[in-house]
Amino acid sequence: MLIIDLFSTLQLPSLDFATLAPIISSHDHSGQSLLAFQFMSPGEEIFHLGSFRLKWYGLLIATAVLIGVNLSMRLGKSRKIDPELIADLAICLVLGAIPTARLYYVAFEWHNYSQHPEDIIKIWEGGIAIHGSLIGGSIAAIIFAKFKQISFWQLADIIAPSVALGQAIGRWGNFFNSEAFGSQTDLPWKLCIVNTNNHQCNYVHPTFLYESLWNLLVFTVLMWLFIDDNRHHRLKAGSIFLVYLIAYSIGRFGIEGLRTDSLMFGSLRMAQVISLVGIAIGSIGLLWLYIRQRKLPDVV
Repeated sequence: MLIIDLFSTLQLPSLDFATLAPIISSHDHSGQSLLAFQFMSPGEEIFHLGSFRLKWYGLLIATAVLIGVNLSMRLGKSRKIDPELIADLAICLVLGAIPTARLYYVAFEWHNYSQHPEDIIKIWEGGIAIHGSLIGGSIAAIIFAKFKQISFWQLADIIAPSVALGQAIGRWGNFFNSEAFGSQTDLPWKLCIVNTNNHQCNYVHPTFLYESLWNLLVFTVLMWLFIDDNRHHRLKAGSIFLVYLIAYSIGRFGIEGLRTDSLMFGSLRMAQVISLVGIAIGSIGLLWLYIRQRKLPDVV
């Protein structure tokens, strides 16, 4: 009876798989077949037990961190760096990245949080900015590298693929939260966001999906560079991280232009501004390495 009572308390979401992601065949005006991909979020909760609620957003972020740490430890080991050192770095990155990611988001959404300051700590409900995490994580990594007397750029090259993969995984948290979507579209692939007034679907660009796929592509390129460099030693320290900075920023700049919930500074989309800065830094860094034939400034 105890087990029956427990399962009656445990409330799992009922998923209507017909709404999730059916790939259906359609036709355009010329009669040519197209693939249509229409889907909607099943909800933000996986289950709740009493007051405990497990949400997809938190689970995906935690999964991204665990996979990223494991991958970085393996990549570090391939370059003869103690995996325990990478594990310690990962803790510092999380401690540096998550608070700054939240503060960055809150700063540009202060008009909302100023009315409900108690919501600032509710990070499990969503609302973190990737650019904020990159800034905080970079500062934490620089401090860590200085303290451990190891090259920051060597560490950056090791963690860059994990960052790209983690971003690809984490973006799906936006799907379950029905956030970070784009403007309306009539393309064959689209995301349904239910209008709260008439309960009808508004079909929008699944920008979270665009960025997830782009980050998977970036991850693939970085892993290829990393493995090739392990074999042939043709890259200079910092190159892989700089390629990540450029590649991620190019994709983010384009995708951000489709979104309707961008963090704004006046009329500027901050993600696009930071992306341009990232492209500039990455490009200057590569020119410095391969045209000027100089090493990047480091902490050791």
